[in-house]
Amino acid sequence: MPTRQPISLGLSMRYIGYHAASWRHPQAQPGAGSDFRHFVRLAQSAEAAKFDMLFLADGIGIRAKDAPPGALQQTAQSTVLEPLTLLSGLAAVTERIGLVATASTTYNEPFHIARKYASLDSISGGRAGWNIVTSWSEAEARNFGRDKHMDHGPRYARAAEFVEVVKGLWDSWDADAFVHDKASGTFFDPAKMHVLDHQGEHFRVRGPLDIPRSPQGRPVLVQAGASDAGIGIAAANAEVVYSVAHDLNGAKSYYDKVKNAVATAGRNPSGCKIMPGITTFIAPTETEAREKYEQLNALVPEALGLSYLYGQMGDLSGHDLDGPVPEPTDPAVRSIAKGLLALAQRDNLSIRQLYTTIAAGFGTRILIGTPRQVVDELEAWVEAGAADGFNLCPPVLPSAFDDFVAMALPELRRRGLFREEYSGTTLREHLGVTVPNSRYGGAVVPRE
Repeated sequence: MPTRQPISLGLSMRYIGYHAASWRHPQAQPGAGSDFRHFVRLAQSAEAAKFDMLFLADGIGIRAKDAPPGALQQTAQSTVLEPLTLLSGLAAVTERIGLVATASTTYNEPFHIARKYASLDSISGGRAGWNIVTSWSEAEARNFGRDKHMDHGPRYARAAEFVEVVKGLWDSWDADAFVHDKASGTFFDPAKMHVLDHQGEHFRVRGPLDIPRSPQGRPVLVQAGASDAGIGIAAANAEVVYSVAHDLNGAKSYYDKVKNAVATAGRNPSGCKIMPGITTFIAPTETEAREKYEQLNALVPEALGLSYLYGQMGDLSGHDLDGPVPEPTDPAVRSIAKGLLALAQRDNLSIRQLYTTIAAGFGTRILIGTPRQVVDELEAWVEAGAADGFNLCPPVLPSAFDDFVAMALPELRRRGLFREEYSGTTLREHLGVTVPNSRYGGAVVPRE
């Protein structure tokens, strides 16, 4: 077997899958998105497959809109379990796989986030990761006393300071601070406790955190920003970057931009893994894989499908859905709308075909084919320096994930692209990223 640098693989477990019609699939359980047993099954399957991590994306509110009318009642994006609560439960029924969840810097406080993720890292034995996001939807804003979300600049300025405070709180204790000396009555060494006393533009946080140092130094930091401000946060902090790219040139350009930004920030670019999202339809033949794709697309209700175009193209419900995509009319979203129109014209797509193309994977890259064809694509991106791994976003859960494990994973392993067994116990060890130093210079990982 050839010896190669293994890639990283994550499983995104959001909803019942990434296809808009996932809940209508004959094999799907429509209520699985709020069923703990469903997630236990997925987590244990992903761990048996030796995936690096599980990932739970999140938004603090129902982001889907009822536009055109009737769309909202057709979507499975209406109810989800709170990610950290869910991952804490999954920590108890898994042993090795990483546990990553989204938490917003817009509608949380740094002490809350530092405490929750440090707790998850302790409960799981060093497997926690925080996906850093800023909230962008008005639906979320209205759940927290605002009529509209923050502007981009202030939102990201708050986020940058937020992350620095959280990292500072995670350094509150050296790893060997707790001496537990019964004879002297000394529970901890006060010289190894550190009070942050942060005074900034957005936050005043004294500390220290009331949780011992993380088993892996600190939880892994994950980011998914595509804007310059988001890339800036990633460059300074992230050990994993989730990306959305649909072609090799675009993926390579983004990869190089992030890696260069990481180096400019004084960090080793190899310590930041870039993992594009992929949605796969796999079968023994390409025809069968295409049939899986078309079967799901046929289940997308018209109003729901049109909702994926509504924000950019306006209300198209009065047009022939099997006719050509009309010119966009709203100048506020002209660039995005024209991009969609260009896609439709390039591939000769009708309105229905355009919305199913977008609804098939919530914007991720879609791969349709045999195991060899799918792995050829993944390998090409890795060889070209466009990805260090992939965040798998199956169209339907658990069936599409089972297909990937049964068909694509053996081919990845045959080519030496993915591990046969875990070599470590923490998420950092799976990813091959180092334990960060404490800003205070003390011990950073607990003694064995």
